[in-house]
Amino acid sequence: QVQLVESGGGLVQAGGSLRLSCAASGSIFSIRTMGWYRQAPGKQRELVAAITAGSSTNYADSVKGRFAISRNNAKNTVYLQMDSLTPEDTAVYYCNADLKTDFFFAYSEYWGQGTQVTVSS
Repeated sequence: QVQLVESGGGLVQAGGSLRLSCAASGSIFSIRTMGWYRQAPGKQRELVAAITAGSSTNYADSVKGRFAISRNNAKNTVYLQMDSLTPEDTAVYYCNADLKTDFFFAYSEYWGQGTQVTVSS
């Protein structure tokens, strides 16, 4: 059984910062890509940032220069540092991991339960 547990969400004023964390636990053999997605009310879930095991990163245009993704492979943890937040960043943020639980198994996607980020104007 694999779990992704997020933490660090909350309420912040515009211009402020938050740091999200997501720890993957359970029977994990290897994690390929880890990332953060978000879903605002009435909108589709969208990729915010992703990072490979080799630390290559990818960001949505809307967060480039403001957000930074990082990971600790030894701890199976991914972080999202969010600076210069705006009300448009308000959403539920979901952690995602592409991982395999055994050498002989294929990679599969796992999701966290989501953490609310609210930015007030």
